[in-house]
Amino acid sequence: MIRTIDLRGTRPNREELLALIPRNSLDVQTASSIAAELISDVCERGVLALQEQAFNLDGVSGHNIRVPQQHIDQAVAELSSQLRSSLEETISRVRLGSQAQVPSQTSTMIAPGATIIQRWQPVERVGLYVPGGKAVYPSSVIMNVVPAQVAGVTSIALASPPQAQYDGRVHPTILAAAGLLGISEVYAMGGAGAVGAFAFGVPDLGLTPVNVVTGPGNIYVAAAKRLVRGTVGIDSEAGPTEILIIADSSANPAFVAADLISQAEHDEMASAVLVTDSEVFAAATAQEISRQAPLTKHAERVETSLNGNQSALVIVDDLNIAVDFSNAYAPEHLEIHTSNAHQLVSSIKNAGAIFVGDFTPVSLGDYSAGSNHVLPTAGQALFSSGLGAYTFLRPQQIVEYTKDALSSVAEGIRSLSDDEDLPAHGDAVDIRFEQEDN
Repeated sequence: MIRTIDLRGTRPNREELLALIPRNSLDVQTASSIAAELISDVCERGVLALQEQAFNLDGVSGHNIRVPQQHIDQAVAELSSQLRSSLEETISRVRLGSQAQVPSQTSTMIAPGATIIQRWQPVERVGLYVPGGKAVYPSSVIMNVVPAQVAGVTSIALASPPQAQYDGRVHPTILAAAGLLGISEVYAMGGAGAVGAFAFGVPDLGLTPVNVVTGPGNIYVAAAKRLVRGTVGIDSEAGPTEILIIADSSANPAFVAADLISQAEHDEMASAVLVTDSEVFAAATAQEISRQAPLTKHAERVETSLNGNQSALVIVDDLNIAVDFSNAYAPEHLEIHTSNAHQLVSSIKNAGAIFVGDFTPVSLGDYSAGSNHVLPTAGQALFSSGLGAYTFLRPQQIVEYTKDALSSVAEGIRSLSDDEDLPAHGDAVDIRFEQEDN
């Protein structure tokens, strides 16, 4: 069901590892032209474009794009007590995890009378995207909204695709999660069009542009976020999910197989990769996958994902090479199942989130760990981080010098400004003392 890549007897360098890494054949760049057309259509035709996209992509028509408050209130009222309790527990845990991500304001005295204050200011308005394709993600509502609230964002808009089975409404559990968090600006729109609507606004819908767009989605959502970056900030290009597991012979093959399957059930394009230094463990995991996969609800989807080029069991000579492989891959989710797991963590440079040990599956992070599950994919973890309160914060420096403090560096400013052939810079300092002399 899943292919094996045998790298034993080799020590690939980083460039060679990048060529060996199993990836989806469809990348964000390929999807960009389609996403660009959808965004452009929304910019030009507003509500009409969103309605047509909903009909063509989601099979709905005649729905409210701006969700009425009564729909949100109804969804909250109809939420089962068990599910409400689970959502509230996740909200509480993610809020605690997010609060740790807000830096404190600091004040630094550079010299007597020379002070720099470092503060962190939230953006004013954000657009949060929650996917609604093959699965329902109320957990993604929480992962998007709570960090924004913790950061101090005052204007929060949420978008999720309209659902044909609910007469074009956003899925009720998503609406309920939004209601529990006090979010009232919700739009039934999806895909690249929704990202474009957030970035550029839709005047005939009363939707004003946002400063930051965040949230996971399919390859077209990821492409759309790349296209609007610069007009707005984004978290990262969180496309089809991926998991990489580093394991040795001490790991439990049933656990590892279950974790690979759990991510494969998201999407046919999901990536599931095991890297191990044990041929015996790789074979045992493959056997467990063959046993467990047919028993899961979305067996066909799982099989497609695990059979794809993006998934593999990789056998290496030692765990050092496994770490090198993982760092080159830069996985969205990294699990470590080894006897020296904590030691190995210190060698990990690139990963969206790291899950250590037998009892820390990615599923925990998807829901109730208190960490955030909106994470960079497709190698974006080489330079991007997961979503957090810091996503919505901007560092600002407040500079204040007294007259004496400025005087102490005036000569240096004069020298530097003249050397850079920007003498007016030096003049702006000198005039403050020349006027006094006159």
